[in-house]
Amino acid sequence: MKTILIVEDNEKNMKLARDILRAKGYAVLEAVNGLDGVNLALEHRPDLVLMDIQLPDINGIQAFERIRGNPATAKLPVVAFTASVTVNDRSRIGEAGFDGFLSKPINLKEFVDTVRRMLGEDAP
Repeated sequence: MKTILIVEDNEKNMKLARDILRAKGYAVLEAVNGLDGVNLALEHRPDLVLMDIQLPDINGIQAFERIRGNPATAKLPVVAFTASVTVNDRSRIGEAGFDGFLSKPINLKEFVDTVRRMLGEDAP
């Protein structure tokens, strides 16, 4: 079973993402801030990280940079998972080097397709 770490401070977004992923057969780890997300990534080495950008402590880009900066987690695929969809935000996310982008609110098909693609899985 593949494990996905969701780093998200909005309870409703977390629940929806968690419920979708569990229904598709994935194990889910949850963090509500960037520092906890970095620590869980280091401790558990999930197969994929979904990273919100607007977080209460360090932002998602800073958390992403810490994950990438550690040799133990440098290769983890990390997808920006955010409602920040301005051209400037998308540019910052792209420049940071995220592996993908998912916008909120969640589009079920896009969400599941992106997760599967990031995990190297074929659609059923």
